[in-house]
Amino acid sequence: MKTGYSLRRRLVIGLSVSVTALWLIGTAVSAFVVRHELDEAFDSALQETAQRILPLAVIDVLELGETDTARRISPLSHQEEYLIYILRRADGTVLLHSHNADPAVFPDRPSTGFRNSGDHRIYGESAVSGSYILEVAEPLAHRREATMESSVALLYPLLVLLPIGLFGLFWLTRRGLAPVLTLCGEIGQRGSKDLSPIAGGGLPEEVLPIVTSVNELLGQLSKSLAAERAFAANSAHELRTPIAGALAQTQRLRDQLDTDDLRHRADALEASLKRIQRISEKLMQLARAEGAGVLAAHESDLRPILDHLVESYRRDHDQAARIEYHAAQPHLMSRLDPDSFGILIGNLIENALKHSNPGSTIKITVNAPGTIQIDNDAPPIGPNDLSRLKDPFARGGSTAEGSGLGLAIAHTIAEAAGADLTLRSPSPGRDSGFTARLTLVNEPS
Repeated sequence: MKTGYSLRRRLVIGLSVSVTALWLIGTAVSAFVVRHELDEAFDSALQETAQRILPLAVIDVLELGETDTARRISPLSHQEEYLIYILRRADGTVLLHSHNADPAVFPDRPSTGFRNSGDHRIYGESAVSGSYILEVAEPLAHRREATMESSVALLYPLLVLLPIGLFGLFWLTRRGLAPVLTLCGEIGQRGSKDLSPIAGGGLPEEVLPIVTSVNELLGQLSKSLAAERAFAANSAHELRTPIAGALAQTQRLRDQLDTDDLRHRADALEASLKRIQRISEKLMQLARAEGAGVLAAHESDLRPILDHLVESYRRDHDQAARIEYHAAQPHLMSRLDPDSFGILIGNLIENALKHSNPGSTIKITVNAPGTIQIDNDAPPIGPNDLSRLKDPFARGGSTAEGSGLGLAIAHTIAEAAGADLTLRSPSPGRDSGFTARLTLVNEPS
C-alpha cells in the first residue's frame, strides 16, 4: 500500500525553504541598495577629492612651471591607496600625477564629470577656464569588494537562525497538528459499520468546522473532491490581497522610473500581474461553481440581474456600442442562486466580447421563456475544439487574451443547477459565429 506524505514534514520544509528564500531575496535586494548607496558615497568622495586636489595641483604647476616630462608626486608613507589622479592640459598632455597612477588607465582626452573607463570609475574637474583638468580614478573592484562583504555579512545570521528555526518549526507543527492527528484517527475508525458522529470535545475551534462537515458528509464519496475545491478556493482568495498589493506597487514604481526601457518592463510586469489576478478570480468562481449552493430555496426572477449585468458591461467595460440586448420575456423565473446566475451570465458575456471579431456586435436575446441566447461574430470552431470548450483551460484556437475558464465555469454552474448550456459554432443559419444558449429550469434534472 502506498503511504501518504507527512504534512508536518512538508510544513517544516516548506516554511524553512520559504523563509530561506525570502532571506536570500532580501539579501539580494539589500545588496542592490547597498551597491547603489556605496556608489553614491564613493562618487561623492571622488568628486570631493578632485575638488580639493585641483587647486593645489594647478598652483604647483603654475609656480614651478610646465616641464616636458610629467612630474610624479611622491607619497608621504607607503600604504595601500585606492585613488589615483592625473593633471592634464585640455589637449591631453600630462603635467603631473600621483606616485602610483598609470596614465593608461585614463582615456586619451580628459573631460569633466563622471565616467567609467575599463575597470575604473573616473571623475574630472577643470580649472583656469578649462585649461587644466584633474581626473581622479578609483578601481571598480574596490566597490564590488565592499558590496560583497556587506552582502556576506547579511548571510551570517541565516547560518545561525536556520537550525534554530527548523527545530522551532518542527516542535510547533508537531504540537499544533496533534489535535488533527487525533481527529484523523477518529475518522479512520469510521466505515460502513460505524457511521456514528465524531465527538468534537477537546478540539480547537479551527478544527470544529471540519468535524461538523465530516459528520454531515460522512460516507459520501465526494469528500475528497470537496477538499480539493476548498483548497483551490482558499488559495485563490488568499492570493487576491498580495496580488493587488504587488500590482499597486508596480504601478507606483512605473511612475517613478525615468527611462522608457524600465517603464516598458514595468508595464509588462503589470500586465502579468493583472492576468494572474484575473485567473485567481476565475479559480474562485470555478471552485464555487463546483461546490454546493448554486440553487436557492425558492425560485426568483433573474431578469433584473440580467438587465443589470448587461448595463454594467456596457458602462464599466465601455462596450455600449457592441452589445445589443433584446428581452421579449418580462420574467426569468428559476431557483438558480442569483449570485451564481450572475457569474454564469458574466462569463458568457465576457467570453463573447473577448473572442469576437474586433468591432463586431454581440447579441443577447431572451425570446423564449427561461432561455437566454448570446451570439457573437467569430471564426467557426471545429467540432473537436467545440466539444472541449466546457473543460477547464480549454481554448478554441482564439488568440485573444483569456484564462480558458469562463465557459468551464458557466457549464459547471448550469450543470449543477440542472440548466442546459448549449454551445454552437457556426451560429445557426450562418457560416461563422458562436452561439451560447442557456435554458433555465425551476428544478435540477
